[in-house]
Amino acid sequence: MPKNKLKQKLKNGEVVLGLFMNCAYPAFIEICGLAGFDFAVIDLEHGPLNILVAEDLCRAADCVGIAPVVRVSKNDTAQIQRALDIGSAGVQVPQVETKRDAEIVIQSAKYNPIGCRGLSFGTRAGIYTSGGSNITNELNEESLVVVHVEGKKGIENLEQIVTVPEIDVIFLGPYDLSQSLGIPGQVNDVRVIELMEKAVKTIRSSGKVAGTFTNNSEDAKKWIDCKVQYIGLGVDVSIFLQGCQALVKGVRGEQGVKC
Repeated sequence: MPKNKLKQKLKNGEVVLGLFMNCAYPAFIEICGLAGFDFAVIDLEHGPLNILVAEDLCRAADCVGIAPVVRVSKNDTAQIQRALDIGSAGVQVPQVETKRDAEIVIQSAKYNPIGCRGLSFGTRAGIYTSGGSNITNELNEESLVVVHVEGKKGIENLEQIVTVPEIDVIFLGPYDLSQSLGIPGQVNDVRVIELMEKAVKTIRSSGKVAGTFTNNSEDAKKWIDCKVQYIGLGVDVSIFLQGCQALVKGVRGEQGVKC
């Protein structure tokens, strides 16, 4: 089976850029790959997508060399298993708040002897039974596991969470963190920034990769300077909206056209 290039880039210390995908049209994820993104997060938590659409998006991503990562809606064994069975490069699991939460993710994402992921070779991940006898070990090695730490409780338990083996990336969710602090949406508030900066140091000192989300290049560069490697850089629908707004504004201006 092919090597997970996204996972290898992270191991090499490279910064990777991704986009969150809410659109079902495969061309959107192909365009992301052509634009130079390293990965795309197929969002089954907040977006309208389902697992069948996600599998087709994985195929489209593979066509242009962008890594498809599936975000499930919750820390659920069946959802994590299906997200990996469709042949994704990895899984992202939201709202991980304790060490036990993180352990459940790994149990669900990895085959024996690491975890207890259900075994079926008749899947896209199993290359439809043609993957060979060693494929479970290969999938354990190549699958990327990302956990979201997105609230005060998760931050408080971060030193325990980072001790769980097999977690590759700990993704800090600024929006949910701001909400847990009673300042929803204020992701540039000093209280959010300070907690995230401290969390990045904890993650990095454990040997794991830190990730986060931002919707602009300036903030992305700031987090990269803080040693964040895995950057979610916007959402497809938001970027489309911004592009449309810029076109309309370019013609009409702030006040509209006067004849």
